[in-house]
Amino acid sequence: MHLRLRNDWEYQGNDRWDWTVFLEDDGSGDIDTVISVEYVLHPTFPNPRKVKTNKSQNFRMRMNGWGVFLIRAFANTVGGEKIRLEHQLELRYDPPIGTTE
Repeated sequence: MHLRLRNDWEYQGNDRWDWTVFLEDDGSGDIDTVISVEYVLHPTFPNPRKVKTNKSQNFRMRMNGWGVFLIRAFANTVGGEKIRLEHQLELRYDPPIGTTE
């Protein structure tokens, strides 16, 4: 499978960001086999496990926060496979150019 997590962000001031993490593939179509993504956030978040089923939005999850951390996720496929993914959240004061890997 050629799946990966990416993120984008928007600085809100006072050292806080609105950020989004989402799933994508390399054009292989592997994302079409995914039925849900379970994100595992830093334990300081209330309810740090979030499940997204919004396939039309690439399982996008929007959050707000102040610091970076390693996001872990599981992409669950129609065949019952559970694919583990990780992504270091990137936040900067300047706007993103595209998105980050």
